[in-house]
Amino acid sequence: MSVVLNIPAIVRILLVFAFVLFAIRKKVSLGNAFIMGSILIGVLFGLKLTSMVDAVIASIIMPKTLSLAVVVTLILVLSSSLELGGQMERLLVNFRGLVSNPRLNLAIFPALIGLLPMPGGAVFSAPMVKELGNKSQLRPDQLSFINYWYRHIWEYWWPLYPGILLSVTLAEINLWEIIMFMWPLTLAAVIFGSLSIKGADLKHAREKVKKGRSAAPFVRELAPILMVILIGLGMGILLSRIFPDLDIAKETGLIIALVITIGYVWHQNGMTKDTIRTVIIDPHLVKMFYMVIAILIFKGMLEDSHAVQAISREFMELSVPLILIAVLVPLIVGGITGITIAFVGSTFPIIIPLVYSMGEGSFILAYVILALISGFVGVLLSPLHLCLLLTNQYFDATFGRVYRHLVLPCLLLFATGIGYFFAVRWMIGRLF
Repeated sequence: MSVVLNIPAIVRILLVFAFVLFAIRKKVSLGNAFIMGSILIGVLFGLKLTSMVDAVIASIIMPKTLSLAVVVTLILVLSSSLELGGQMERLLVNFRGLVSNPRLNLAIFPALIGLLPMPGGAVFSAPMVKELGNKSQLRPDQLSFINYWYRHIWEYWWPLYPGILLSVTLAEINLWEIIMFMWPLTLAAVIFGSLSIKGADLKHAREKVKKGRSAAPFVRELAPILMVILIGLGMGILLSRIFPDLDIAKETGLIIALVITIGYVWHQNGMTKDTIRTVIIDPHLVKMFYMVIAILIFKGMLEDSHAVQAISREFMELSVPLILIAVLVPLIVGGITGITIAFVGSTFPIIIPLVYSMGEGSFILAYVILALISGFVGVLLSPLHLCLLLTNQYFDATFGRVYRHLVLPCLLLFATGIGYFFAVRWMIGRLF
């Protein structure tokens, strides 16, 4: 064991990463692959069996874990209910004719859902993208990419995302500064995403805009999604105010909103008991629930093994330049965890003091922007990203094919982030 512990933490994590990917490629279920990966983390980082068991139990019984699993499950129930109740079809019928551009038609649904920081929200918009993509002649991997990419175009600055709120808190900077400087990244993401399907034949998906067509029927059929967003956010804020110590206030608000909305959909569409039973007993729900639990056990084992901290220490011991630390550490941690708040919470407490200790404190905003973009590129590319896993599974798309579409926009986003860092740093230097 001492020999293993002498291996650099980066190498050990890469071994775990490779093992999980290998297991997935060998058709091992995603949940089982993550459980086995969790055990390997414990072994490689010297955790005793009792410590590993404690880490697994703690991850499972954590309110955050259970609430996330419940939220994802309820999203799937709502999606199935909208589909089986015929509302999804009516929604799409009423949307057609409002916009002619096929690219906009495909991107607008995941982008709309992306305004709400809903765990696994890609599943919510997937049926809509699938319906619109039926006559576009796009492959499953292209549809999966569109659904995944446009689901996340707001996360660079939208103030409802926990990663943004945590960033401004740790860096002690103004939220509006982040919003003001980061919103152009959404425009960049829209443009970069369109490049990956630039050569796709979408002529059959072009819609004829009908003169005098009212958007009211579309908005009416969109009501369940609006209900989740408005009630979910409202309840989350209300519960946060009433119970400030409640760690899962926002998740509880979402759960309440989803339950209310599901009931509304069942009633509004006159769904029979047999149809509702079909929705609830779907084996797919159990599989998804298990997968979410397994992913969070994996994340919990990473935390308990102190693997992320070990990686950060190795970079610092090697005297890596500050800009490389601000780029590589969030990028790697984002890729390892697939969760934005995970790379922010684990790397910013290291990066921010380093910025000040190296005399770069006046440029903290630029470094926060650089770290956020770098980390988010890692999150987007992470095969552990819940949205990527769920959307690939929904469209039955392979990782390899979807990654072919992800590489170009992520590289462009990464390059833009580095260029933007120097531009913001120069701007701050000129102003102050």
